[in-house]
Amino acid sequence: MLNQIMQSRLRGVMLLGLILIFLPAFFANPFHYELAIQVGIVAATVVGLNLLVGFAGQISLGHAGFFGLGAYFSGIATGTYGWSSIPALVAGAIAVGVVAWIVGRPILRLKGHYLSMATLAVGFIIAIILENERALTGGPDGMSVPPLEVFGWQLSTFGRYSLFGLEISGVQAWYMVAGVLLVIATWFALNIIESPIGRALRSLKGSEVAAGVVGVNTTKYKSLVFVVSAVYASIMGGIYAHFQGFITPDLASFDFSIVLITMVVIGGMGSTFGVILGAVVIELLPQALADFQELEMAMFGLILMVTMIFMPKGLLPTLNSVVPNITRKKAAEVRHDSTG
Repeated sequence: MLNQIMQSRLRGVMLLGLILIFLPAFFANPFHYELAIQVGIVAATVVGLNLLVGFAGQISLGHAGFFGLGAYFSGIATGTYGWSSIPALVAGAIAVGVVAWIVGRPILRLKGHYLSMATLAVGFIIAIILENERALTGGPDGMSVPPLEVFGWQLSTFGRYSLFGLEISGVQAWYMVAGVLLVIATWFALNIIESPIGRALRSLKGSEVAAGVVGVNTTKYKSLVFVVSAVYASIMGGIYAHFQGFITPDLASFDFSIVLITMVVIGGMGSTFGVILGAVVIELLPQALADFQELEMAMFGLILMVTMIFMPKGLLPTLNSVVPNITRKKAAEVRHDSTG
């Protein structure tokens, strides 16, 4: 049974890797690369959020705050204090993890809409701090962020680089970084899910009372997954800051938090690959609806509403349940024809 789970996990990650490898064959210009990079960064973020929402059953309406904190920590450390990118990203993840642990211990004792309001307040507080600390963050006007440094390279979307004798553009290099990070984020999340920690998280979603009765330390595991999801957001926020080269407090806004939650719900709560699909759909849908101009947001909302009505479990879980049903139906028809 364990080997089957590991093989299934490996097949999923390998399929994701193959998709990322062959996807650039369909890109017609640098804009497509930039869009794919943004999708990869956000998808890795919601993979971490899914651990909290989809598996532990804990709602967070302020998760963009941790994304913004990671972005600004890396931006300030590299731009103002001259740090290298990797140490800045690591230090930012540690700092955000500590913040998440401190605020998570008390608020995760709450349940239902009380927990939602508490996480919403955390997000608002972070956004207000980023907007008001003008000396550090530049306030509402934002701040510039230096390029990402990887193995001595400064990755810029306008640069040219030589890799294994091949010359690649800046957006191609960035696409590779985003793709590798998404695969690592997915693999790490899948390992957590299939570990004893993952089983404890699933028991929390089922019933915290029952989980406590059988010996699960509910406070410990809720705080742990809150920290892990915040660290995911921090790292990807820092990566996003270096990719864009300029950040504003909007990264920590309530609107962005809702977008992240929507990706998890649309893709399928509790489905790692489902939330990646949700991120792809939510990021690309506005591009597909751009021709509708003033009707764009109305069409966007209508599509989401219809999706949730007819696919309440999310896109990927619904598709996974439909395909076997179709297969069984066809097999039954074949048996009926052969016996008839």
